Amino acid sequence: MKPEPQATSSPRIFAELAERECPECPYLRIFKSTVYVRDHEKSLKFYIDQLGFSIVADARFDFDGRWVAIAPPDGSAVLALIAPKRGSENYKLIGRNTQIGFISEDINTTYELWQRRGVRFHHPPQQTIFGATVAGFYDIDGNSFELLGSDQISREIERQRRDATEKIESERRAAQELEIARQVQARLFPQTLPPLETLDYAGICIQARHVGGDYYDFLSLGHGRLGLVIGDIAGKGIAGALLMANLQANLRSQFTLARDEPHSFLQSVNRLFYQNTTDSAYATVFFADYDDSARLLRYANCGHLCAILLRHNGSIERLHSTTTVLGLFEEWHSPIVECQLAAGDLFTLYTDGVTESFNESEEEFGEDRLIAALQRNSDLPPQALLSAIVDEIKIFSPHEQHDDITLIVAKCTPARLKQQQIPPAVRTTTLSKSRSKVRTAKLT
Repeated sequence: MKPEPQATSSPRIFAELAERECPECPYLRIFKSTVYVRDHEKSLKFYIDQLGFSIVADARFDFDGRWVAIAPPDGSAVLALIAPKRGSENYKLIGRNTQIGFISEDINTTYELWQRRGVRFHHPPQQTIFGATVAGFYDIDGNSFELLGSDQISREIERQRRDATEKIESERRAAQELEIARQVQARLFPQTLPPLETLDYAGICIQARHVGGDYYDFLSLGHGRLGLVIGDIAGKGIAGALLMANLQANLRSQFTLARDEPHSFLQSVNRLFYQNTTDSAYATVFFADYDDSARLLRYANCGHLCAILLRHNGSIERLHSTTTVLGLFEEWHSPIVECQLAAGDLFTLYTDGVTESFNESEEEFGEDRLIAALQRNSDLPPQALLSAIVDEIKIFSPHEQHDDITLIVAKCTPARLKQQQIPPAVRTTTLSKSRSKVRTAKLT
């Protein structure tokens, strides 16, 4: 019996892009082939005008004079054109067979195009015993090259071009979808500021990516009451943005409870967030209810960074955590703390993107710099004050932003009061001294 014929396959001309076998190794690729020429300007006219190449680098070196890198319209490898000094060893290499080949998806069309432009060919395209088609040509210095083509090459080039086109289109769609998501999320932030007689306030969120997980809001509670909310979601990017939208929906759907039953309001928000998110999802939240007529602030700090209160007399108070984060535990409780404000007091809420911004020495902006910046700019109206703080953060940390930067500032104004002012003081002592530690999974 005759042996079964062995299946054979032609070797691949182009390597597939695959996962690197040595991820820790430095990146390495073929960069250039050197071609020696007599005159750069004359050679560049040939390669650019007749072959359609472009210049990608043009430099001068002490050891070899001018060095010009050129590249064909497609692909990543370059030719380095060097004009050596007369009489040097490299000068003798001008006019050699370079052993460099250029691949065309349609060799006949390329041959005719270059021939019309005056390129000198050894011969027209000819079939080889290996199934490829070859046409040799010279540059103006007599350096010899090959123009190559084959059906297999054409199919491979077409496949790679199709893959590249699909990748570009996929990236375009992804960028478009991210921009839409950015616009949608921007509408989730407060679009209007309910007017108050004794409080000027403003908020800002500068996202590190198209979308993010920081959140702030102003809720009109009616009868001269305003809810100020700031939150930081556990997560970044699209995942953080979706959780942020979930938290915002929960807060706005339940906020009618906030004026009369703030504790029940936060319990309801926590329960909804817990039930509608994954086990590891949580958010730090600072919720404050400001009474315009009494300048009274009632708040709960749910595992968030402490708020900073700059009193009109220059003293500093920190409003620390009163409970743990939202969404991690189904059973959740927090005391509501009252704090009396007075005209000239400045109240600031922020996320860790502010204090954890770092400089080239990896030193963080920190709470002390934030307080100093607030003190320096305390005479400014809230919106200008926010801009000044952000400017100081960007000067301190000028490199790429790594986390969302979110701030709320509120300043008590000397408007008329409807009742006797109570001396500034924190009425309860139930504040914890540090931010609650967060567990990485929910308890069931």
